[in-house]
Amino acid sequence: MEHGGQVRLRTIAREWGRIGLVGFGGPPAHILLLRRLCVERRGWLDPAEFEDGIATTNLLPGPASTQLAIFTAWRLRGTPGALVGGLCFIAPGLVLILALSALFLAGHPPLWVLGAADGAGAAVPAVAVQAAAALVPGSLGRASAGAADGTDRVRGGRARWYGYALAGAGAALLTGPWLVLVVVATGLAEVAVRSRGRRTPRPGLPDATARDDAGAVGAAGDGSDADDAGGPPPGGGRRGTLPLLAAVPAVGGLGGLGALAWVAFKVGALSYGGGFVIIPLMRDDAVHRYHWMTDGQFLNAVALGQVTPGPVVHTVSAVGYAAAGTLGGLLAAAVAFGPSFLFVILGARHFGRLRADLRVQDFLTGAGPAVIGAIAGSALPLAASLAHGWQWGVLAAALAGLTVARRGAVGALLVAGALGVVAALAGLPVA
Repeated sequence: MEHGGQVRLRTIAREWGRIGLVGFGGPPAHILLLRRLCVERRGWLDPAEFEDGIATTNLLPGPASTQLAIFTAWRLRGTPGALVGGLCFIAPGLVLILALSALFLAGHPPLWVLGAADGAGAAVPAVAVQAAAALVPGSLGRASAGAADGTDRVRGGRARWYGYALAGAGAALLTGPWLVLVVVATGLAEVAVRSRGRRTPRPGLPDATARDDAGAVGAAGDGSDADDAGGPPPGGGRRGTLPLLAAVPAVGGLGGLGALAWVAFKVGALSYGGGFVIIPLMRDDAVHRYHWMTDGQFLNAVALGQVTPGPVVHTVSAVGYAAAGTLGGLLAAAVAFGPSFLFVILGARHFGRLRADLRVQDFLTGAGPAVIGAIAGSALPLAASLAHGWQWGVLAAALAGLTVARRGAVGALLVAGALGVVAALAGLPVA
């Protein structure tokens, strides 16, 4: 510690800004860098406290790794530290994505830019498939964990998991902004099933024993059975809950900056996990409801959010730029990230009670597979928006690289963009 036991704000600004600048790769990279800084190199937090921070921020709506960055800075210097750390973590990626949006979403970009955009966009459906696949083991294990007291209950938990996932996929394909109703319904259904199971004693056991065992299962599920969308953190599986898309349909009558603020608010305050979890809803608003961008431009925005450092939720800034230029991008970022600061600054003292609530855990256990289904389902309309035959070859190559060779999403998008440049220079059609 510095300055009478406190970490200086300028130290927080420097270190969190560095992480925001070099944090390519999404939540896994952010968690690794924050752990190395706060636990291993500086010793500001002990390992258990850091892991608890990961688990708790995964319960909150909004981008989890951003909230972890805000929370760790809050632990060091309270509200001033949270504000400085969070802003410095977000700023580098925001500046970069706005600059790239100006280049890629311009009215008449150079030929090589068009090729790079079409190539990277072609790989986006493959990245969505990878994102969904990465969530399956932890989510399916979580569904079984709470039913570990009997084979029938394990089978029932798995059967519900598949049903929830299919419902989410269907909702992503068919319902647009009403997807939230399906996700919320699956969460509430799981709460009802598990609550009834806790009230019903198992054969040969008194009521109290059944309740006690259920509580023990819930406590274990809180820590070790749910890997997040970002993949495992350093030193073990990332504890917490699966991402949950929790947004409501767009408010009728909004237009212009009001509509943009509403879309960004849904991303930041009413969605869990960020990244590809929010794509089905954002696509419907940005492309079909408000017509801020074409399908191809939306693919470009998603790719930009993946290849820039810092939070992948920066995608909403690219959407904001398409809607209203630089002002729109800044507004979208402010509205999307604002709730994360409020959740941590106002609620950090109560995080322990949130983690201990079994109903929260049950809800996320049911809603998680619906979200996975929605992410996987979003790959189909994204792929259908590809306009040129050569893009399907890039998509196939990206899918093989991500799922068979297990390459990272950032590298796959960069290679796909390079292939797009080659295609454009070779005279193949580009958008």
